[in-house]
Amino acid sequence: MPVSEVEWGPLNPARGDDSPLAGTLWGDRNAPGATGFLFRPTDGFESPPHIHNVSYRGVVIRGVVHNDDPNAAQMWMPVGSFWTQPKGEVHITAAEGSDTLAYIEIDEGPYLVHPADEAFESGQKPVNVDASNVVWVESGADGPQLAFLWGDPAGDQPGGALVKLRAGSSAAMHSPSSTFRAVVIQGRPEVAAAGGTGMTALDPGSLIDATAGDLQVACESQEDCVMYVRTPGRFSVGPGA
Repeated sequence: MPVSEVEWGPLNPARGDDSPLAGTLWGDRNAPGATGFLFRPTDGFESPPHIHNVSYRGVVIRGVVHNDDPNAAQMWMPVGSFWTQPKGEVHITAAEGSDTLAYIEIDEGPYLVHPADEAFESGQKPVNVDASNVVWVESGADGPQLAFLWGDPAGDQPGGALVKLRAGSSAAMHSPSSTFRAVVIQGRPEVAAAGGTGMTALDPGSLIDATAGDLQVACESQEDCVMYVRTPGRFSVGPGA
């Protein structure tokens, strides 16, 4: 689904025009179940201190984002950064950039906003990983790179990783799972099902949603292509044909 086809609405309708926008990529953040959606705040946005009823994780797509304790020094996370926000923990979220965009993912909805005085302890700890601190695993001199973010990459439970293709390279991705989802974070990769005809170019914020099988991905843009991949179980990526 190209990002140009995403339908936008207020993330927190109770805040009216002060609410950042949200665009659903998959699932329904207002219902039970896992969900992935885009978060689009205005330039200079800063939320009041608040909590959520569920934990979430996020990846910065455009602009810079700060997400931390209200008293913490600002740490602006650029494109490709990853963070997690535990449920029940008081925090603020801020953004700089006229077109800031991030991908947000939860494992169980609905996604709700509550005031800071309803804080509770979940036993989880927040994580903020600047893009410069992401650890990439090489798969060969010109092959794709992987950065494992959460879950067990060798297990059968859901997990998430970043996949990077160097500019001008291609890759073959395989998932034996029933559902394979990827969100474009950087660059403009071209994607097609294995054996299919024609490649579809996708801008940052676009979704790739496929059943079990193989995908061919080519990075024809002048910059490296990065995708966030969520898969319920093992998946593999290697050099393309």
